[in-house]
Amino acid sequence: MTTGTEPGNDDKPAFTVLTATYNRVHTLHRPYESLRAQTFRDFEWLVIDDGSTDGTRAVVERWKQEADFPIRYLSQPNSGVHVSWNRGLREANGEFFLRLDSDDACVPHALERLKHHWDDIPDEQKPGFSAVSVLCVDQLGRLVGSRFPHDPTDSDSLEIFYRHKVTGEKWGFHRTDVARNYEFPELADCFVTESVVWNQIARSYKTRFVNEPLKIYYTEPEEDSLTKRAAEVVDRALMFAFSNRLTLNDDLDWFRAAPMRFLKTAANYTRYSLHTGAGMGAQFQGLDNAGARALYVLTLPLGLVLYARDRLRRGADGLPVRAGLRTGSPEERS
Repeated sequence: MTTGTEPGNDDKPAFTVLTATYNRVHTLHRPYESLRAQTFRDFEWLVIDDGSTDGTRAVVERWKQEADFPIRYLSQPNSGVHVSWNRGLREANGEFFLRLDSDDACVPHALERLKHHWDDIPDEQKPGFSAVSVLCVDQLGRLVGSRFPHDPTDSDSLEIFYRHKVTGEKWGFHRTDVARNYEFPELADCFVTESVVWNQIARSYKTRFVNEPLKIYYTEPEEDSLTKRAAEVVDRALMFAFSNRLTLNDDLDWFRAAPMRFLKTAANYTRYSLHTGAGMGAQFQGLDNAGARALYVLTLPLGLVLYARDRLRRGADGLPVRAGLRTGSPEERS
């Protein structure tokens, strides 16, 4: 068992574990205590403080003094988890890049098992792989989402999502050298969903998907207020419009595997774009292929209905939104 690497050593750690945090000092102990308990010690913890005002720096500095593994703390103005991801990739020393959110945890053997699953990939095949992905359970031990079709499944995120219909939270690492070639777009005040980047990587690299739960994904009680949920939809409209447009432009070769999903995506593209103030002409011009434009026209009436419903639930203030998301907000693809 290794004891980890120290900053400044020539030896690079196997893992850089990134935690981006924004005013989560009350939950940040979860990833910290998880890493303290790891059976595999060849890692560094990179904490990027995304503009916290709750004393996060002081807590992490105290942990740096007591921990038996390297902790690096960086701060930045509040910019969003996607900006933190990009910065973390630039700063990472590890061979593998693994994100562990500031309100989640992992089991004590998580890094050991992730490394085991990577090592199980035949050496001659490894250049074609970028990642290992595993399952998550909630704080009560219940599986979050569905399982992969086989154990293991060597595939990619596009096939897993469209053909195999796998749903729910998953967790894993990417090779750092690969991930550095696929940074998140840094749109002003707009978080870009992870699927945008994962699907780009999927067109060139495979992932080994394993039915082993290694992450503890803390869930919160669902909000029942229709008004509150409608407001959240509007506040994230720029993110959803961008994500749905990319899906229509880039993923239509999977239409036969999931036609209803693409019809929903097209309707939501109209819905969210209208919330941002984009007119239908601009929406149409944002689609770069005939198939996407045909779906847009076909689902336009439904998109208008969904938009009108959101306005009704929110109170019909009708103002274009400045769709900013901050670290720690739920991230989901529509």
